[in-house]
Amino acid sequence: MLERDDRPGHLPLAVDGLSHSYGSRKALDDVSISVQPATFAVLLGLNGAGKSTLFSLITRLFNTRKGTIRIFGHDLNGEPGDALKLVGVVFQARTLDLDLSVMQNLLYHAALHGIGNRDALASANRVLERMSLTDRAKDKVRDLSGGQMRRVEIARALLHKPRLLVLDEATVGLDIKARADLVTHVRRLVAEEGISVLWATHLIDEVSRGDDVIVLHHGKVMAKGSLEAVVASVGSSDIREAFKMLTDPTATHSEAA
Repeated sequence: MLERDDRPGHLPLAVDGLSHSYGSRKALDDVSISVQPATFAVLLGLNGAGKSTLFSLITRLFNTRKGTIRIFGHDLNGEPGDALKLVGVVFQARTLDLDLSVMQNLLYHAALHGIGNRDALASANRVLERMSLTDRAKDKVRDLSGGQMRRVEIARALLHKPRLLVLDEATVGLDIKARADLVTHVRRLVAEEGISVLWATHLIDEVSRGDDVIVLHHGKVMAKGSLEAVVASVGSSDIREAFKMLTDPTATHSEAA
């Protein structure tokens, strides 16, 4: 097991003192979190907790006005190109072209990243095999299941060989089996390729023993650390009870259970 290393320059993701508002509404309030190397980190929060706002700042859809975001030591404001080339992103909203084939979607995205034709084809074949989609390469995206579409989006995010993968509610709209399959694929990337993952979700059953957990509620970090540490921090018996207690201060142990 890798030892924890909290030096910002050595972390896949280091967020410090991050705040963001929409007019008078504060969406994030002094958020400081990190993702360790080769770790599956779960950003756990109810709808409206601020997860998507945080992802929009990490991916630079929004500019950071207060606080810092560093990706492998690169400040996102000062070195956006160096930082973002190390990140693969899967947004909550689907962004594939339904009328193009799986391969066409990947090659188009590769071209946007400046990857040459030969390298793009090799990379596309590599990521399709990694996501168990080689046999669907020529199929139109609209003919895929919801889970397969999500796997294509993950394959697309891996084309440029990022070292950090961030996924915002990637399992929304999927059935139980498709959700489990998708989580398994992403966990395998961490275990076999050493990719670091920030996985945003509101679903407790997507958290597993050995994960790092960040509980976000109303824009504030309520707890962070290993799953076991978060559970112990509130004296609860499991992560489901701990999450209930952290996001509902009126909940007792019996109510949370």
